[in-house]
Amino acid sequence: MTRKQLMAAGVHAMKYSILVAGAVATSLLSTVAAADTWPSKPISLIVPFAAGGTTDVLARALGDKLSVSLGQTVIVENKPGAGSTLGADIVSRAKPDGYTLLMGAVHHTIASSVYKNLSYDFQKSFEPITTIALVPNVLVINANDTKAENVRELVELAKKSSPSMAFGSNGYGTLQHLIGVQFAKQNGIELLHVPYKGSGPLTTDLIGGQIAMTFDTVTPVLPHIQSGKLRALAVTTAKRSSALPDTRSMNESGLQDFDLGTWFGVLAPAGTPEGVLEKLNTEMVKVIQSPDFRERMAKIGAETIGDTRAQMARQIDDDTKRFAKVIKDAGITVN
Repeated sequence: MTRKQLMAAGVHAMKYSILVAGAVATSLLSTVAAADTWPSKPISLIVPFAAGGTTDVLARALGDKLSVSLGQTVIVENKPGAGSTLGADIVSRAKPDGYTLLMGAVHHTIASSVYKNLSYDFQKSFEPITTIALVPNVLVINANDTKAENVRELVELAKKSSPSMAFGSNGYGTLQHLIGVQFAKQNGIELLHVPYKGSGPLTTDLIGGQIAMTFDTVTPVLPHIQSGKLRALAVTTAKRSSALPDTRSMNESGLQDFDLGTWFGVLAPAGTPEGVLEKLNTEMVKVIQSPDFRERMAKIGAETIGDTRAQMARQIDDDTKRFAKVIKDAGITVN
């Protein structure tokens, strides 16, 4: 290469470097600008379950506080169906500008393995913001129709039942469904799974006697346990729930290695500006860790978290891998 060619190549490389640097600077400036001007209009928080369940209750509690913190209304919209995947699909296709968010849960990490034809990839189509809380699941029965005082008595009833006793969940492939499958397997019984679009209609049918039991989160069933309509037999986490201190864990009830609870968190569509994501995390963590929010959550059995985006991403990755094996072993799938 001649000296002239070398000089020309150098000039070209310099121009290219300047262009790249300019593009990076422009990108950074646009990110900062997006964060500075956001939010300038109401924010939609999509709940992928029917009203009345834990996901809905937590979303509305967070939305109320966040509306004040951000100075913009946070509108909670219920989009139930397909075991939480319908609402997730809506958010995955939304404009990534921070104005449409998903109230996610552990169910979405399960759905990744259960549903074979999802239109989105939960780990690639969303940006984690923060985990709001962990809520224990609890085995509850209709106090009048199902005559059992503990897990052992319920198992004996199930063994004698014909047709099989029915348990309800928030949808096919949700954590409640998996807990029911594991419970039946460990006890050597058959249970009929009845999926619902959320805890509201599920709890109504449980109280009405249409189903015998559920493994739902503590929040939606707690008032009915306290009123005596439902009876709590065991929580599914390793330790007891602060909201149900007298209710044994599954491990205390004779089942081994039973430690399953439901986490809830907020995610945004992939491509949302970094500055907006950071602002969302900062404001949400402030709300979640505030004394009045924590007190409000404790009353419904929710243990507040408020972690970093990276920590939530690791939780999602760990659970996706963990439940993939459980689902494969149980043969649970939807085409």
